[in-house]
Amino acid sequence: MPGYGWQSVDETSTFPKQHAIRAGRDADGCTIYVGRAFHENDLLPAKVIPEKQVAFVSFDGEEIPKSEFEVLRSGDFVWEFASNGEIPKGAIVIGRTVDGENLYMGRCLHEGTQTPGKVQVSHGCLYIPFNGEELSFAEYEVLVLK
Repeated sequence: MPGYGWQSVDETSTFPKQHAIRAGRDADGCTIYVGRAFHENDLLPAKVIPEKQVAFVSFDGEEIPKSEFEVLRSGDFVWEFASNGEIPKGAIVIGRTVDGENLYMGRCLHEGTQTPGKVQVSHGCLYIPFNGEELSFAEYEVLVLK
């Protein structure tokens, strides 16, 4: 048993704040949580903002809102520094591309926010959904199960 789980959320659901895994803070002060959502048949790591009832994924240069998503619940997690597509030991697979590549949850500081996104090893970076765009970063933290 992995010690964590996923909960489906949509516009009619109650967000499980008490058990959701925090990922960062948005520019307006809202807490961001770890999530994932499907887009173009990829299961993508997502930044979830319950106050806005939405998750955002990054894909093909864009930030894409999703009203149906999953939230990571429970578990004993830490964030570990990595760079250039590296994945620390113990990182959990958050998603997968249609081609079968594993995707991981990463985060970085950007313009006064701590924003999560997807680490894609084959691209050697973290991509975050931010202000309508997909931005890439060579240095980031990765979500790791203790």
